[in-house]
Amino acid sequence: MPNTGQRAAAHDWWRTAAIYEVYVRSFADGSGDGIGDLTGVRARLPYLAELGIDAIWFTPWYPSPMADAGYDVADYRAIEPLFGSLAEAEKLIAEAHELGIRIIIDIVPNHGSDQQPWFTEALAAPAGSAERARYHFQPGRGAGGELPPNDWTSMFGGPAWTWVGPAEHGPDGAPGEWYLHLFTPGQPDFNWAHPDVRDEFASVLRFWFDRGVDGFRVDSAALLAKDPALADLGATPTPGSSAPVNSGGTGPVLADPASPHPFIDRDEVHGIYQEWRRIADSYPGHRVLIGEVWLPDAERLARYLRPDELHSAFNFDFLCCAWDADALRGVIDTTLDAHDGVGAAPTWVLSNHDVVRHVTRYGRADTAFSMTDRQIGEPSDLALGTRRARAAALLTFSLPGGVYLYQGDELGLPEVEDLPEELLQDPMWERSGHTNRGRDGCRVPLPWSGDAAPFGYGPDGSTPWLPQPAEWKNLTAETQGGDPGSMLALYRRALRLRRAEPALTGSEQMTWLPSPAGVLMFRRGDGPDAITVVINLSAEPVDLPAGDQVLLSSAPVSGGLLPPDTGAWLTGR
Repeated sequence: MPNTGQRAAAHDWWRTAAIYEVYVRSFADGSGDGIGDLTGVRARLPYLAELGIDAIWFTPWYPSPMADAGYDVADYRAIEPLFGSLAEAEKLIAEAHELGIRIIIDIVPNHGSDQQPWFTEALAAPAGSAERARYHFQPGRGAGGELPPNDWTSMFGGPAWTWVGPAEHGPDGAPGEWYLHLFTPGQPDFNWAHPDVRDEFASVLRFWFDRGVDGFRVDSAALLAKDPALADLGATPTPGSSAPVNSGGTGPVLADPASPHPFIDRDEVHGIYQEWRRIADSYPGHRVLIGEVWLPDAERLARYLRPDELHSAFNFDFLCCAWDADALRGVIDTTLDAHDGVGAAPTWVLSNHDVVRHVTRYGRADTAFSMTDRQIGEPSDLALGTRRARAAALLTFSLPGGVYLYQGDELGLPEVEDLPEELLQDPMWERSGHTNRGRDGCRVPLPWSGDAAPFGYGPDGSTPWLPQPAEWKNLTAETQGGDPGSMLALYRRALRLRRAEPALTGSEQMTWLPSPAGVLMFRRGDGPDAITVVINLSAEPVDLPAGDQVLLSSAPVSGGLLPPDTGAWLTGR
């Protein structure tokens, strides 16, 4: 399926950008307390510039009680003291810009922290008050209001409602109310039908745009609008049931999929992003809005990318896809078709802070990823997974659109699956009744240098907030930086070529070419600058096109044969 879009305008930088996700807590520790911080990030900006990325996306850096790793925001206009200060964030933004790196930060609009002033005021106010109207407070069901208002369950398992007030009755003799939290009880959902909520977040956007931030990644972007009647789903599934949701959580499935969901992908949400787009467009420098939208329907996802809404959205279908040529081609075609219909650029991503690292996934018998079956502890051939991850990097970097890297992808880090239970901090662990180990295994601090922990992540003698495997001494950035055959060397070379070759980022043209079973082959660009991409997912070597020269390959190529689980970029020049 050819995609014949022309080169993006120069100011549409996000259409082809390579964006690197920094999970601040685990990137680099400048203070020695075991927790990553902005001092650590600033010290590593030259590393990121050398890697060849165009922008950094920061997971939440706001003050937070950390009920959900910072996605429970207590103050949207400040920096978590563990990470640094607002003044340091402003310095980081300026220093990154000097290196040609843009800054994207998370915004979390579906819910705030239960420590936020608005919510503490709401708890102190009576039922029906203006303070409670900013959230979803409701009387319970049952004779004494002792049952939740409806059958919704949390994305992390357990109920989506928490009872507040005295155990039986409020001071006026009425039953206490319940409040909605689609995630943990420490993350009460905002009522986006309330003008105060809309005004507050418009102000937050402007606050950070005024400080030079280049864009926002919108957390839980499809969840903001709720059914005004808070209608039942019609079923209350057990934790772990499959659902197309977000943020790495599990969640409830609508009993009748043909009916509008009471809180996922409701039509009303689009008006919010139209307002946000007007704000972004009012600033110089081409600011962007990027949605975290977990939806099974590519056409529904594309609606968020219409010209007056978000600029782009994460491609979770591609991330979750098995290492299978037919499945990957199907996802690529569906993605390109849906995005082409609204004039948006697709994105491609292999890992993030919510999913099992793809080196580990690709080494398993089942290489697909599911939020509801994370396969923690399942056997994985890490040598095979690494080989496939190298080929997958060349695939993602060669597709038309933008690409996201998660910190450590460039080092080939595997999932850490044997973290001691007493150290697990992801709320999934507790709320699943210790059946889901959660996402801590992909959040282990990075190894930078040295032969023993903390591997340069923090000062010698400091203890990282999660333990690093001893074998990571072979995967440090320092070790790989001197090895031309390393994953880091491959990423650096691929990202530089991606930026330099007009066929890869100067054009959105892509044409599938005839190929053997189990092989993906396509051409990017046209004419003498065209690049042919071959990804061999089969079990046998395949012939490379005659006459072309290998520009880059994920494993050594000889005799005109591309080995199994290997990718190559070819040129006729």
